[in-house]
Amino acid sequence: MKGTRQADLTDAGLEQIRLRMNERREQLLAEIREVQTRTGEHPYGELAEVPDTADEAVADLLIDVDHAMVDRDVQELRNIEAALQRMDDGSYGLCAHCGCTIEQERMLAFPTATRCRPCQEVYEKTYAHGPTPTL
Repeated sequence: MKGTRQADLTDAGLEQIRLRMNERREQLLAEIREVQTRTGEHPYGELAEVPDTADEAVADLLIDVDHAMVDRDVQELRNIEAALQRMDDGSYGLCAHCGCTIEQERMLAFPTATRCRPCQEVYEKTYAHGPTPTL
C-alpha cells in the first residue's frame, strides 16, 4: 500500500514539525559556532606542547570530544535539512524503503525519520552490528 503526499500529517502538524526542526537547526548552528569559538580562543594544541603527559592526554581528549560533538551536530543538521527538503518536495512522511506512510506518532517523535517502523526495525537488525571478522 503506497502512501500519499505528506503522509497523514495535517498542514498544522507539518507546520509544527517544520518550526521545531528550524528551531533545532538554529540550536545546532549555535553549538557548532560555540565549539569553533572556544577552540579558537583556547587552542588545545598549546596544552599539548607542555611536557606533562597528563596535560597532553587531557588536551587530546578535549580535541576528540569537540570533534565528536561537531560531527554529531553536523549529521543531525544534515538530517534536518533533508527532512525540510522532503517537506518541500512532498515526500515527507513517506518511507524511503517501501513508500508507505510513516505513522504520524513516529513523525512527531522523530521528525527526521526516513523509514516506517517495520522498515526501520529491519534496517537496524541488518546494519546495527559491527562488521563480522572473516578469514
